[in-house]
Amino acid sequence: MQISLEMSLSQEDFLRLLPSAVDQVVVAEQDGVFRGGDGPRHWEIRLQELENRRLGSVVLPCHRIDIRLEGHSEDEAATFMARFHRGFQRGGG
Repeated sequence: MQISLEMSLSQEDFLRLLPSAVDQVVVAEQDGVFRGGDGPRHWEIRLQELENRRLGSVVLPCHRIDIRLEGHSEDEAATFMARFHRGFQRGGG
């Protein structure tokens, strides 16, 4: 299963939040590709920098996130993605 997202966050924020978003303290990175998994289920995440978005004087860093899930059932993939999205949610107020 392949999933692509656009996210407005810095690379530093992505790296800081990724371990909790994928339920692992240690995430293996090689050549800009992050990998992990357990048993027959594996995932791979590629981070690609996109052009910053500008809203008046506000500049938002933007990245394309490509996620590949292998060995996941549809339910397991949905659970993985729900956790991934929760890991990058920001509170407001």
